[in-house]
Amino acid sequence: MITDMKSGYRVVTDQQLADLRAREDELYRQRTPKSRETFERAQAMLLNGVPMPWMGDWGTSHPLFVESASGNRITDIDGNTYIDFCLGDTGAMFGHSPEPTAEAVSRQVRRGITTMLPTEDSLWIGRNLSERFGLPFWQVAMTATEANRYVIRICRTLTGRPKTLVMNECYHGSIDETLPHIGEGGRLELRSPFDVNPGVPKEALTRVVEFNDPDALERELAHRDVACVIAEPVMTNCGMVLPAPGYLETMRQLCDRYGTLLIIDETHTFSSGPGGYTALHGLRPDFLTLGKSIAGGIPVAVYGFTAAMAERINASFGRKSVADPMGIGGTLSGNAFAIAAMRATLEKVATAESFSRMIAGQERISDGLEAALKKYDLPWSVTRCGARCEMQFMPTLPKTGTEAKANFDWQLIYYTHLYLENRGVLITPFHNMMLVPPMATDADIDRLVAVWGECMSEIAGMR
Repeated sequence: MITDMKSGYRVVTDQQLADLRAREDELYRQRTPKSRETFERAQAMLLNGVPMPWMGDWGTSHPLFVESASGNRITDIDGNTYIDFCLGDTGAMFGHSPEPTAEAVSRQVRRGITTMLPTEDSLWIGRNLSERFGLPFWQVAMTATEANRYVIRICRTLTGRPKTLVMNECYHGSIDETLPHIGEGGRLELRSPFDVNPGVPKEALTRVVEFNDPDALERELAHRDVACVIAEPVMTNCGMVLPAPGYLETMRQLCDRYGTLLIIDETHTFSSGPGGYTALHGLRPDFLTLGKSIAGGIPVAVYGFTAAMAERINASFGRKSVADPMGIGGTLSGNAFAIAAMRATLEKVATAESFSRMIAGQERISDGLEAALKKYDLPWSVTRCGARCEMQFMPTLPKTGTEAKANFDWQLIYYTHLYLENRGVLITPFHNMMLVPPMATDADIDRLVAVWGECMSEIAGMR
């Protein structure tokens, strides 16, 4: 079972961890009786009691049902309030319901939600995104998953090649091409415990390499059947994995050498700064995708591309027909409501000043967590990237997705997250990622560090 995976650096026995978890489970049930009862009623009309699967994947006996969320606080229906460092897994990266965004959507909802016609705000968005990321042309989708799917389809059409190359343990949304894994001997895993799409013809769709392995990247691109490489500049799905010095530059060079297009997915790494990791480090993608946070949590995403790509698209399909044969876009894509929310968020919320506060907050968290790890002599580490950081249950930072995943410890994750949740602090489920919004105070951050420290102290005391 996937949830049986555990790090070699756990430092507590299975029984000790089970006992700690049982205590926290009981405390959680006592604190959240209304959420528990609501979850039980929901079984009659919602699959597994939630409207979307991930909402039930927090490792708790039942999810919290939310009464309200504002800034960096969430209040559940039992009246418990939490300092939020999950922020909707990046969807609310700048805080819940930022006032400028709330004002914009309140105004726009009475002026028209969707017409399948553009508004003038879309021009402002195109200019702003171009200034931020250095790519001149933009299109709007509903989700980052959609944006990635559309761009992959465009790349296949422009190159005449069938395959997409991805990094092992990556995540780019629910796209079949990006879900395969590497198995034993470095071969594409056709059947694995992680394979939730056993019917997908993986060998026809995908090549997979380890992040930070330029030799493997060149070997697979040399087949000249890869339309595009899609990569996060920092992997964020399996425990954050930073790029080795020069790796992303080598990726660009190899794509050029073998006629492959490069897609950079900034959906999470936008937290690196106003222009994401791309602007901060001078990356040169052919396409860039971005979603989740750019409209304050309103569903919308964008994809940008170079002038050369725009010329090739228009030469291939013509300005009018590009959507028809390729199935790109949807009736609600680029709707006035989402565009208004995106403009307000980019113009008044996702500012350089906000990013400065967010990144400083991350440094305060990471410094505090590293000091606690040293104090309690725990063989773990902290990865830093922009406004987000991650506790790694291993002594050195992982270099590949496989290395990161090998030190995943689901039972330890579930226990530590529940410990924090019972003491009024939320971090991202599925792994130990923490994200700092601009309104987080030093006191909020110090509370997170203190609760992590209490948890570490208890774990260390059992050795």
